[in-house]
Amino acid sequence: MEYLLSLAGGVLIGIAALVMWLGLGRIMGMSSITGGVIWEKGHERIWRLWFVVATIVGAFAVSHLMGIAPSEAIRSGWVWPVIAGLLVGFGTGIGSGCTSGHGVCGIGRLSPRSIIATCVFMASGIATVAVMRIVMGG
Repeated sequence: MEYLLSLAGGVLIGIAALVMWLGLGRIMGMSSITGGVIWEKGHERIWRLWFVVATIVGAFAVSHLMGIAPSEAIRSGWVWPVIAGLLVGFGTGIGSGCTSGHGVCGIGRLSPRSIIATCVFMASGIATVAVMRIVMGG
């Protein structure tokens, strides 16, 4: 029963990616969409801004309606999350996309580049957790 919310979320993400691909002919890569809010002009910027705002508002709305709070508060202040966000942004530039673009959409299209990128993302995440557990003691 615990897995049902995650399963439902995954299905909704998949449906949204499919609708965006079939309806607009675009990949639902969050880093590219968010980057376009900054770099694009006109209509390209507007739809991207609406997408980002709807994603944030939707996440807050669902968590509020379901009575689900974040499982762990960030205790490190704002500096570490900002550094982490900048590193993630840098990494998405190097990897030509993020987990939503490569992991959800690229693997769904059987893109070899996306399959490799997703494997690298996962391996990097596993290595980061392992190192942090050693460093932080957990």
